[in-house]
Amino acid sequence: MVLTLELTIVSILIGVAIGLLFALLKISRFKIFKLISDLYIYLIRGTPLIVQIFILYFGLSGLFLLPDFWAASLALALHNGAYIAEILRGTIQSIDKGQMEAGRSLGMTKSLALRRIILPQAFRRALPPLGNQFIICLKDSSLAAFISMDELFNIATTLGANNFDEMTYLLIVAVYYLILVALLTFIVSRAEKYLAVSD
Repeated sequence: MVLTLELTIVSILIGVAIGLLFALLKISRFKIFKLISDLYIYLIRGTPLIVQIFILYFGLSGLFLLPDFWAASLALALHNGAYIAEILRGTIQSIDKGQMEAGRSLGMTKSLALRRIILPQAFRRALPPLGNQFIICLKDSSLAAFISMDELFNIATTLGANNFDEMTYLLIVAVYYLILVALLTFIVSRAEKYLAVSD
């Protein structure tokens, strides 16, 4: 369970950074940046996560050896980053343009106004869909079992096969995932309430 949590947390942190980068590229006025962002999102959303994990784990082994943890983490981060990019792009664009104009009228540069005025509001609006994406990331971490990572699902299936009692272990691992999802849901809901104080 600890390894599953580590995998999920690392993937979410990297995925949010990737998502923010590509969200900003997509709303850029430069067409080449928009094209790069669109291509990344199209490629990631158009291919299964398990294929992406295998490409990073097996495909790059000819260039350099990528440990299973980082192959799974980066694949999850890249995969979730594409969805997070669309979430953040939508929430950034939903902020009234007058907010940016107000920041500029106070003498802020565009990047400073974006960082101090637009992004905090956008992240607050994005929190519910981001929470859903984080839960999906947690559940998708079970695919790391296919590259022999000792996360929850792999341990459950291995113990089930060794004891000829797969169903019992699958039900146990389902309870573990439900607990982790409940924990993540609680954290996101608390963050929403904290950020809603100004309302």
